[in-house]
Amino acid sequence: MTSPTPNLNRGNAGIAPWLLIAGAVAFLSLFLILPLCVVFAEALRKGVAAYVSALTEPDSWSAIVLTVVTALICVPLNMVFGLAAAWAIAKHEFRGKSLLITLIDLPFSVSPVVAGVSYILVLGAQGWLGPWLLAHDLKIVFAVPGIVLVTAFVTLPLVARELIPLMQAQGSEEEEAAVVLGASGWRTFWHVTLPNVRWGLLYGVILCNARAMGEFGAVSVVSGHIRGVTNTIPLQVEILYNEYQIQAGFAVASLLAVLALVTLVIKTVVQWRHTRGLARDDAAADVMPRQAAAAPARA
Repeated sequence: MTSPTPNLNRGNAGIAPWLLIAGAVAFLSLFLILPLCVVFAEALRKGVAAYVSALTEPDSWSAIVLTVVTALICVPLNMVFGLAAAWAIAKHEFRGKSLLITLIDLPFSVSPVVAGVSYILVLGAQGWLGPWLLAHDLKIVFAVPGIVLVTAFVTLPLVARELIPLMQAQGSEEEEAAVVLGASGWRTFWHVTLPNVRWGLLYGVILCNARAMGEFGAVSVVSGHIRGVTNTIPLQVEILYNEYQIQAGFAVASLLAVLALVTLVIKTVVQWRHTRGLARDDAAADVMPRQAAAAPARA
């Protein structure tokens, strides 16, 4: 007689994936979807007019503009740096390569608050360079330049860290072939290297932009919390919440929630396009040897 145990095991094996999926959905619903729903519900609790009024209030609007300006400065800078650093690390061998990689990873290991304090100790009025900056009427800390500097620091590795493994995996054969055929360094970079990493670059830029707009710790230290001048969106949300302007705080916070959702959608699309491109390239690579092998037979 056949034992019923194997059927029982198969039944348990069929239930286990569904239990895991249900647990994952419950976890995401509790810690991700529900908080997002609360943010939008509270933001619109007093109606659309109150929502728009909270966003267009002068201090909140100034925070929105400053956040956008900071991202517009930091993201292109880190994109250029990330491209240059990844190209140097992945395509060349040189002294200090390990040190450069360590320095790129430094913002990952240092707390943003510590980074902000470090900038104050160096650039503040009582810092190492403070007297010289005051003598030349240059204000960095508790001003927009300080916010840009610390934001650039905390977002520095994001583009480079997306491109380095991608360029290392691709190797340098295509670039070497282009140089042998007479292409200059810049022409090789624009027509060979950059097209090969465009999706990784876009992915890094998306993450960099999201982090730049949502940074709180380092910006909070160097901003001085000057209303209408040095408050970014996260700082404005904190101020509104501490002053019990709950609906206004959630309204401003909803902008960051929308940014997170848009970033997630774009990230998913970029990953899908990149995966589809890799699959298409692999399929083309498989077809070419078959065509080459079939050519003599047809002849």
